[in-house]
Amino acid sequence: MAELPDEAIVEEKFLASTGPGGQNVNKVATAVQLRIDVFKLGLAPYAYQKFKTLAGTKLTSGGELVITARKFRTQEANRADARERVIELIEKAHERDARRIKTKPSKAAKARRVDEKKGRSQVKAGRGKVRLD
Repeated sequence: MAELPDEAIVEEKFLASTGPGGQNVNKVATAVQLRIDVFKLGLAPYAYQKFKTLAGTKLTSGGELVITARKFRTQEANRADARERVIELIEKAHERDARRIKTKPSKAAKARRVDEKKGRSQVKAGRGKVRLD
């Protein structure tokens, strides 16, 4: 697994968590919020576009990625989880999608489509009012 880039661009904040933990939850700030300036990550243009899509609402309008981890009861475990999620996101952003090869439908496929449309048209035409001519 890759490492997080320069620690200087990672801002870490500890918050009071929710969920399991009993009284400890109210006393200790175990949840971790990581803020990373995406522009300082130095992503390639294709990776940045994919990163924006993958990050979704976790990316602020100012270009900051905000990851909150509160799955575990300890600060250390939540910290590791948050960092893992960031690394995973960066790795996924660098994966290139397979190029799409444009294809054309064959003449037979076009003919089948037209035949299906004509058949459907006949079915719908048969649903009209019955006329006594």
